[in-house]
Amino acid sequence: MTEKVWEIEPSGPLRGDVTVRGAKNAVSKHMVAAMLGDGPSTIGNAPEVGEVEITAAMLQHLGMAVERSGDEITVVPGAVADPKVPKAFTGLNRIPILLLGPLLHLTGEAFVPLVGGDPIGRRPIDFHVEALRAFGAQVEVAEDGIHANATRLVGTRIDLPYPSVGATETVLLAAVRAEGKTVIRGAATEPEIVELALFLQRMGARIAFAPDRRIEVEGVPRLGGARTRLAGDRIEAFSYLVAGLVTRGEVRVHGCPQDRLVTAITTLDRMGARFEITDEWIMASAPDGLRPAAVQTDTHPGFATDWQTPLMVLFTQADGMSVLHETVYENRLAYVPALQSMGAEIEVYDTCLGGPACRYHDTAAVHSAVVRGVSKLRGGEVTMPDIRAGFSAVLAAAVAEGPSRLRGVHHIERGYHRPVEQFRALGLNLTPR
Repeated sequence: MTEKVWEIEPSGPLRGDVTVRGAKNAVSKHMVAAMLGDGPSTIGNAPEVGEVEITAAMLQHLGMAVERSGDEITVVPGAVADPKVPKAFTGLNRIPILLLGPLLHLTGEAFVPLVGGDPIGRRPIDFHVEALRAFGAQVEVAEDGIHANATRLVGTRIDLPYPSVGATETVLLAAVRAEGKTVIRGAATEPEIVELALFLQRMGARIAFAPDRRIEVEGVPRLGGARTRLAGDRIEAFSYLVAGLVTRGEVRVHGCPQDRLVTAITTLDRMGARFEITDEWIMASAPDGLRPAAVQTDTHPGFATDWQTPLMVLFTQADGMSVLHETVYENRLAYVPALQSMGAEIEVYDTCLGGPACRYHDTAAVHSAVVRGVSKLRGGEVTMPDIRAGFSAVLAAAVAEGPSRLRGVHHIERGYHRPVEQFRALGLNLTPR
């Protein structure tokens, strides 16, 4: 199959309206949760992204029916004939590990291949494995994947060493039907976690949020089907707001609640962006140009790691020296050479800059960057290494002098809803080949 390529001709300021759908990082987790219901569940405002297709194929292999109608996805639970996820799904996304808890509840055994997702740093499965063992499961990690079995899962206390989103989701999906009470300490609190917990509560789960990153779950013997509508993707919303700012245009983003963008809005405001905010939309512009900033990524409610890739391109167009300190993934800056090849003046370091020492301070991880702006970017040929880096390459191409050819397009299509249509609607001259 011929690799898809996007050709981009800079076309001036990007202006217009974008409506964002539910998050890639939410929809697939809801689909997995729906397996635990006695009846069908429907997820509304679902994006059309590759992540959904991959997850649907896994669930269908396991015996679930997955139907799509417009922006709704309905999962109809069925009998699991074979609790093994095929090895063909190895490395495609992070969903297989989340299937372990539900499969143990449904059949008492499971096999999932090794997980994938974007190559942005180690996302160890140890937290997931140890948590499932704490529930009483026998879990063996082999070269080809993870084997697990359990006659029953029993509520327990889980102390997460780091507020990992994926590990918190694994514990929730195991705890809701485990016998007795589970307490998660050090839990992630991202909006997508809360959204998943609310969905499980609609299905009949007993979940309470307590202070200090603690979640308490009382197991129930059965869950029903439920219906929900996903809130707009905060990562996608931020990305399009930056698309307007970086090109000296103005993008109005509909569908993402302001409370999901509080930290991002304030960060951009400090850089000189002006905002108009209503209950329906958020619009950003920077008529007087942009100032530099020092930003550190962190777990929620800090500045999200997925926001930093578009922010890095924005830094190249701010007048002065900006600093970025990545504390969530140690390999998140792997996309920087692509921007450097387009003329971005970025230096990367293995020390903690722009914030207090983080968990990577005594490692060789390159996790800080200093950016000099305003950089004159030039068009080039770039391969996108992952979803968020892919979006940053589009932004760089939109503001560069001369045409660009972008490869690895499948990454961006895995995570963003109809990106070609959205960018064209904003006035970008983008041609898929």
